[in-house]
Amino acid sequence: MKNVLLTGATGFVGRHILNVLAGDGYRVRAVVRQGREQGLEGHPGIASIVTTPSLFHEDEAWWSRAAEGMDTVIHAAWYAVPGRYLHAPENLDCLSGTVEMAKGCISAGVARFVGIGTCFEYDLSAGDLSVETPLRPQTLYAAAKMSTYACLSNWLPAAGMAFAWCRLFYLYGPGEDERRFVPYLRACLSSGKTADLTSGAQVRDYLDARDAAAGIVDVARGARTGPVNICSGVPITIRELAFSIAAEYGRPDLLNFGARPDNSFDPPRIVGVP
Repeated sequence: MKNVLLTGATGFVGRHILNVLAGDGYRVRAVVRQGREQGLEGHPGIASIVTTPSLFHEDEAWWSRAAEGMDTVIHAAWYAVPGRYLHAPENLDCLSGTVEMAKGCISAGVARFVGIGTCFEYDLSAGDLSVETPLRPQTLYAAAKMSTYACLSNWLPAAGMAFAWCRLFYLYGPGEDERRFVPYLRACLSSGKTADLTSGAQVRDYLDARDAAAGIVDVARGARTGPVNICSGVPITIRELAFSIAAEYGRPDLLNFGARPDNSFDPPRIVGVP
């Protein structure tokens, strides 16, 4: 695995995958949306850049050309606008576009395909989620991810391509969208503003995005196939996480628990089993 095609290289997780690959000496061909290539030019891991108006609307022939000479594909791109992505119809484009991408990768002779899934594919009522936990998506986002997994896991191995599916749990770290929980909390604390929070009783599995990227690359260069949980395996309540971050600023007094109602549909526990 020396030549890697990477989608989503400018995204929250993809940028960290790119850094890990660069540090390990891999040659990366990044597929990015037109206008985003400037952020990758000069990066030590980038061997070439392929641009497109929309990678989820390209056909098999386009992907076959884009993947020519590649040993492995890491597909980290997906529609992920905070506040919209869970129910957005764009998830259907991501599903169909990924299938076209896989067709092109088969034509190009790619040996290994690594896709990125989500813990939300699982039946979350189980609480502790292993790769043996039944799947029961509750949003269009999770359903599209699960459908992608189901299609590729039944199809690619039969076509001679090794396939692995990395299910991500809760991530934080550099490059995270400011509308997500940890950046929101840090913004409040750094400016001396009160952070309005729920009860904080929810138990979650948080992992630094850089560690998640290292885990994904380990899967890509290894022999493991099928679903893989990318998680810490360590349960922590939102309340505990908030206090640990507030301690960095010396401002636990700014945490206003209970100011926001708990979501009735929010599972009480989501923890991965590595």
